[in-house]
Amino acid sequence: MRVPRLIVVALAACGLTAAAVAAVGPAPGVSGSVLAASVSPGLSALATVTVQPGVIRLGHAQSGPPTTADCEKAYKVACYEPGQIQQAYHLPAVYASGVTGKGATIVIVDSYGSPTIKNDLSVFDRTFGLPAPPSFRIIQPAGKVPAYNPNNSDMVGWAGETTLDVEYAHTIAPGANLLLVETPVSETEGVHGFPQIVKAEEYVLNHHLGDVISQSFSATEQTFPNFSAVQALRGAYQLAAKDKVTVLTAAGDSGAADVGLDESTYYLFPVTSWPDSDPLVTGIGGTQLHFNSAGQPTAPTVWNDTYNKATNEFAAGNAGPNPLAGGGGKSIFFTRPWYQNGVRKVVGDQRGVPDISMSAACNGSVDTYGTFGGAPAGWSPACGTSEATPLFAGIVALADQVAGHSLGLINPALYQLSAQHAPGITDVTSGNNTVSFKQGGREHTVRGFNARPGYDLASGVGTVNAEYFVRELAFLAGH
Repeated sequence: MRVPRLIVVALAACGLTAAAVAAVGPAPGVSGSVLAASVSPGLSALATVTVQPGVIRLGHAQSGPPTTADCEKAYKVACYEPGQIQQAYHLPAVYASGVTGKGATIVIVDSYGSPTIKNDLSVFDRTFGLPAPPSFRIIQPAGKVPAYNPNNSDMVGWAGETTLDVEYAHTIAPGANLLLVETPVSETEGVHGFPQIVKAEEYVLNHHLGDVISQSFSATEQTFPNFSAVQALRGAYQLAAKDKVTVLTAAGDSGAADVGLDESTYYLFPVTSWPDSDPLVTGIGGTQLHFNSAGQPTAPTVWNDTYNKATNEFAAGNAGPNPLAGGGGKSIFFTRPWYQNGVRKVVGDQRGVPDISMSAACNGSVDTYGTFGGAPAGWSPACGTSEATPLFAGIVALADQVAGHSLGLINPALYQLSAQHAPGITDVTSGNNTVSFKQGGREHTVRGFNARPGYDLASGVGTVNAEYFVRELAFLAGH
């Protein structure tokens, strides 16, 4: 299993050093019938799918959070502070009504975690005037996590992922409790890493510790030898559906392409990932935010930085093109779930992802604060669907407060709201997730999907206007 690429870019005083772009994808699934999967030949029956975050840190972090103007001047890309993210989703009106996520618990699942996350969140909160979460617990139900090693790039990467997940779930739902679930994932993943994550999530569910689970990890479906390998890992999702706990998974950051078992080469045809493709999971895609000169949000577009030279230089250290776009496409494992019957013209007989999208663009990164070893301490912009997923977890926590209980599988409500043209759904009608990259000595293009009115395989049903969406979701999914 891999992690939808979290891209963390530390701002350097004298520019950026070159680095390779790493990619990441989905995790465990849930219910639905199976398609005859055409899996790449030669895959090991053990399905050793890699679980590691694709984190990029370049140069040295800043001592203070960069403003949008700072990033645009130095790197020709935008970056945003929590207040701007809250404004983009019309959250101040939600908070003013007393809805902050109070009483709800967001569960964040990350391998290894970060040894400095509690202090880092405190600094983050003080800097931006956010209240401390009512409760912030860290548990290790699948076994003791090894001591943090700043020379272990896998641990450093997961620490960056944890930082983004915790800080931006809290940004959206500042009144919600946080439960960070750390797992002792070893270097060889798949049959070794995923079961530990499933075990940890089943512990959380069996002890009724949370209301919404945020997962920023996944694996390309083609890296599994067959559906049985996926089915064996779906226990937590089935349990979550039964207990009415919402499960979210990032849809990946390589657009219509995704990476293979070697973690360095991309598939040359459209693929998607799991667990975001699981019918019991809500797949979270990526958008790019836009603001007018007055700082007010305007129509978002599908996230796709693949062909933006400045963004490639900022995030990847080269002119590109590199796959920097939200994942989306049709599952090879799952047939169309009933709640997608209304969009059958788009998905055909297959499960389509994503379901909904949130901010993920690197040209529109968010400021994170981290002091864990192995990376420059300070403020670093981050991007990817690893950002979008905790953002949406915060939105769900707000709806949980309004409903007075957890909502469980919210996908039927998302598609119903979209079909009704509810004001809480902001349709995304511009952009695509086609990507290009150099591989094997030549440039390849994997043609993805265009945004269109209504549901599409680049943005799902679109994104949200929380001023309306929070109560709409609470009403529809809560009954």
